[in-house]
Amino acid sequence: MNLLFANDQPGEYPESWYAATAKPPDPFPALEGEAKADICIVGGGYTGLSTALHLAERGFDVALVEAHRVGFGASGRNGGQLGSGQRLDPETLERWLGQDHAADLWRLAEEGKALVKSLIAKHGIDCALRPGVAQAGYSEAEVRELHDHARHLQDAFGYGQIEVLDRDGMQALCPSPAYVGGLIDHGAAHLHPLRYAFGLAWAASGAGARIFERSVVERIDEGPEITVHTANGRLRARHLILACNGYLGTLQQRVATRVMPINNFIVATEPLGDRAQEVLTRDVALADTKFVVNYFRLSEDKRLLFGGGESYGYRFPSDIEQVVRRPMARVFPHLNDVRVDYAWGGTLAITMRRMPYLARLAPNILSASGYSGHGVGTATHAGQLMAEAVAGNAEGFDTMARVPAMPFPGGPKFRSPLLVLAMTWYALRDKLGR
Repeated sequence: MNLLFANDQPGEYPESWYAATAKPPDPFPALEGEAKADICIVGGGYTGLSTALHLAERGFDVALVEAHRVGFGASGRNGGQLGSGQRLDPETLERWLGQDHAADLWRLAEEGKALVKSLIAKHGIDCALRPGVAQAGYSEAEVRELHDHARHLQDAFGYGQIEVLDRDGMQALCPSPAYVGGLIDHGAAHLHPLRYAFGLAWAASGAGARIFERSVVERIDEGPEITVHTANGRLRARHLILACNGYLGTLQQRVATRVMPINNFIVATEPLGDRAQEVLTRDVALADTKFVVNYFRLSEDKRLLFGGGESYGYRFPSDIEQVVRRPMARVFPHLNDVRVDYAWGGTLAITMRRMPYLARLAPNILSASGYSGHGVGTATHAGQLMAEAVAGNAEGFDTMARVPAMPFPGGPKFRSPLLVLAMTWYALRDKLGR
């Protein structure tokens, strides 16, 4: 089964609140016949669109090939949180990779966060960018860890944009009986992810990148000249960028052994009006400390956008609303009577150690994927880093590529059942309170 079509109609955005509140670009043409470019990019999410934009601005002849429509995948379905740092915290990275490499990764992640904000400002992207992402803990021990983390960021990197919250502070922010404290990162942000993707597409196209939609890549011939085959066309290029994330399929075996697609789900309630204060009293996003993380925020029209629950097969569950209502009811039991207007799923990609996998697969082939739920800033930045690498400055790309990436046990064929076993264990730990 091809994940590109397992849960979605060809060329159609899912019925999400995001799709209902975003105006897509006019459809780009499909790839038909013969075409040539300096660089071919496969994938029209944040990674591919950012790469196309930055290469086109440098004067390269760029062609991007997307199976459905720009922003179709995780880039247009996610929680919209633009977090600080990497997916793993600096303390973990310091123990794993050493202080110098961890410091370089923190610096790159902050560059990525700043890049997103600058692109939104430069190109006038209307995506409701707002500052502030909170983290909430379920126990005093977890809250202590969060507060220690805030102190470490201040001491190690001079990052002073975090407000720590005790129990009363967390209750004043988020009146949920589940949380006993946490923090707010005022340097982080949240946004409308699909409108941001559309903005990148408009910017890339305006800079001269050619975008082809509804063009499923069926085969790639590697060599000094790359040939990308679709059903009705062929595109030849000197360089190839793989920006497929969870939808890579069998196009590249080395990436497929290290990057695993999983599914995550979000609901949007009816507008809450005055009851929005029962969710969040400030216009910030929030994520908690569960391994299968719960994340939420209020939309511009005061809906609760709540993400929770995962699945590890190809098919989405038949009743996404009920999958998400279970963790939502644990966080907000006082909202059990609220109607859900939208429920949707999306396919993202993870790696074994939850750090993105950037790799030079051949002298003229680069790949970036596996953002593990931290992709708004990281994927956008990965696109810029790959553009710089193609142009001859690979320092940032190589720093990210030096992060070890272990293959999943069992390879692409058997990784899914093994992952289910592992995730079931972690989910049980969540329920038992660790």
